[in-house]
Formats: sequence, structure tokens, C-alpha cells
Amino acid sequence: MTQVLTFSPVLPVTRRKFTASEYYIMLNAGVFHEDDRVELIDGEIVEVPLISPTHASHVMRAHYLLYPPLERQTLLGIHNPLDLGNASQPQPDLMLLKSREDFYSRAHPTPEDVLLLVEVADATLEYDRNVKAPLYARTGVPELWIVNLPDRQLEIYRNPTPGGYGEHHWLKSGEAVTPSAFPDLTFAVDDMLGTAS
Repeated sequence: MTQVLTFSPVLPVTRRKFTASEYYIMLNAGVFHEDDRVELIDGEIVEVPLISPTHASHVMRAHYLLYPPLERQTLLGIHNPLDLGNASQPQPDLMLLKSREDFYSRAHPTPEDVLLLVEVADATLEYDRNVKAPLYARTGVPELWIVNLPDRQLEIYRNPTPGGYGEHHWLKSGEAVTPSAFPDLTFAVDDMLGTAS
């Protein structure tokens, strides 16, 4: 006896987008484990790689270099949410934020609060460059630094527009960088990159 297999027509698959409200409901309900590294990007819940010792070390290095000279002028966010609207709530590695008396207890900071945002990129380089950088530009984050560990360079992005950052600089060992918001401060790129591992 011959068996005839029948197949139903293929239906297109649609992705379910989430809002920031739904995302926070899931977080508060314990849908994700407290150690899960997830963020909401353009309505999709994205799992980001675990933080390697090298990555963590460079976040601490950026904190050590940037924050002490600015501690009375700014607040520091490390892996804290940035509110980019109803579809995106990334958690950048480091943000220098405008000071507020409530320390952002009523709401997460928004692009208008950011003075400088830093992403440390090792395994996440393409994601930080091609997904997060355009998102930060579209939403008006004024300045992004990507600490590019694979290529040992510091990528500077400024002048955000809806189509991306209008200004890009790739700085290497021996060069220096000055944050736009703090023209009196200059940092050696070598200090940001550290020694090659």
C-alpha cells in the first residue's frame, strides 16, 4: 500500500515585536533569569554574549579614566538601561549622564541625558557597529565610542542623524581623544585600549 503524504501550504512566519512595557512586565515576572543578558532592540529581545574578563576589564578601564575628572559634573551608568522609546531599551557598557538630583530614580535616562556613551566590543563588534550605533544615531545619542578590541582602535561617532552618525573617526595607539561634551579633557587612546592581551 502506498502512503500519500499531504502538506499544508507554507504560511509566512512573522516575528512578534514587543513594547518596552511588555518587556519590563516579562522582566518583573521572572521570565528571564537574573543572570540572563538580554536587551530590547527595535522590538526584539536580543540575547547578548556573557561578559568576558577582557570585556569587563575594559569597562572598568573606561570608568577609571573617564569618571574621576567628571564625577561632580556627571552621573555614571554601567550596564544600565537607556530608554530609546517604546521599542528599544539597550544596556550600554558605560554612559556619562547629565547630573540629576533624583539619580534617575523616576525613569531611565534618554538620549537627551547622555553626554557620552561607550560600548566595549570584542565578540559584539559587528552588533555594536551595525545594530546599536545606527539605533543610537536615530534616537539622538550625541556621541558614541566603540572600544574596538579585535582591531585595537577607538571608534568615535558624532553628529547623530536619522540615517546614522555624520562624523566617524578611527583612532589608534599613540593618538588622543577629547569628548565633545568636555573639550578641556583629553585621553590617550592607549589608556583606553590597555596593553594587548
